[in-house]
Parts: sequence; C-alpha cells; structure tokens
Amino acid sequence: MPLCTLLTDFGTADGYVGEMKGVLLSGAPSAHLVDISHDVPAQDVEFARLTFARYWRRFPEGTVHLVVVDPDVGTDRKALAIESDGRFAVGPDNGVLSPAMLLPGARAVALDIPHGAAPTFHGRDVFAPAAVRLLNGAALEELGAWYSDAALRRTPEAQRRVDGGQDGLVLGVDRFGNLITNLTARGDGTVEIDGKLLRIMRTYGDVSEGDLLALVGSHGLIEVAVRGGNAARTLGIGRGALVTLRRDP
Repeated sequence: MPLCTLLTDFGTADGYVGEMKGVLLSGAPSAHLVDISHDVPAQDVEFARLTFARYWRRFPEGTVHLVVVDPDVGTDRKALAIESDGRFAVGPDNGVLSPAMLLPGARAVALDIPHGAAPTFHGRDVFAPAAVRLLNGAALEELGAWYSDAALRRTPEAQRRVDGGQDGLVLGVDRFGNLITNLTARGDGTVEIDGKLLRIMRTYGDVSEGDLLALVGSHGLIEVAVRGGNAARTLGIGRGALVTLRRDP
C-alpha cells in the first residue's frame, strides 16, 4: 500500500488539507494518508523542519512525505522532490526538507510547475500531484530536472566549554510549553537558563507539581519543562534563549 504523510501549517478549519487529500486520493486511490500535523505555527519553516526531522525516517522505505510550510509560495523559490534513505519528500525549497537533503546520497529535482497552478496554493497544484506520481511508482527524475542547490538549514550545535559543559540555545517550544534546546547530555549535570539552575532529572515525575526541571527528551536533547505546567510561559522565554549545561565536578 503506498504511504504518504502530510505536515502543514494549514490547520483544519478551512478545507485546504481536504483539497490536497482530494488530489492525492483521486490520483492514487490506494494510498494510505497519515496526518502528522496541520498545526505547525503559520509560516514557521524552522518549526516544521525540526518536526520533520523527528519522524521521516521512522516510516518504511518508499514512504512519500509531503511537507507544505511555504511562506514564499508563488515566488521564484524552487519546488522540490527528494529521494533520501529509500524515502521521498516533496515540498518547497526553503530548508524545510533539510533533514532528508543532508544525508549522504540524497538526490533532488526541481519540480515542473503545471500550467494553471494557483500561485497561492502549490500544496494542492504542485506538491500533491508530484506526490501522486511518486506514489504511483514514477522515478524521481521523471518529475523535473536534477537540482543541486537546495536551501539547507542546520540545527546549530552547542559550543563546548573548557569545563566540559556546553553553551547552547532554545531551538523551539513544543505544545506542552517545553523548551527544546540544542544541549546534549548523558548523565548528571545542571542547566542554567534565565538565571535559574536546574538539575537534570530522569523524568517529569521526579519533581513536584509546578516545579521547573531539566531532562533529556526522547530525541536526545535537553528540555526545560514544568511538571504539569508550561515552561515557556513560566519563564517568559522562547526560541533563541541562551542556555548553559554545567557538568558536575
């Protein structure tokens, strides 16, 4: 069964996702569609990139990932289809597909824009039709000309400190208000953020309700959270805030 995932910032109130699904299922009626999320903050390419990075390799080979967070829709930015690690990704050339494009052996083509495509809705008129062709077994090179200048976004690495710690920043905020950082840790340590020092705990239940804590999330990065609360709101900070990991002596 062909498998296609969808990640957008369209929400579910306006029918935009439905239009895309109509194109997908009309062209590939046996496809199984998986909604990853349609609640990416509007036009937030970086949030979408980080979200895409979490899941795309969790799906089986042959999966087509459709990612449409496209603030420059209708401009001269390229529309891409990518083949990487046995999977496909389709979306705008704004760096949102970087997790797939940065792997060795990744290949990309610039999609041909169909005549009559709405300049404000490439999700329906460009990306969904390209995904249909891949779902139906088309080779990547059939969708457009090879393209080697894709826009790439990389997660900034934390800077190592002479004391063995790291200086980093908050990459994003999840729906629980957890602050996701670019710090990595194995073992004990203390996280400094907004003037507060937080021991790294194993899980949320290791502190009392309402307390701040730091912990290593399921993706291997340190998070700052509030048990039963919202760390971003409690601290009044978000993406780009500075954070430091201090190693125990």
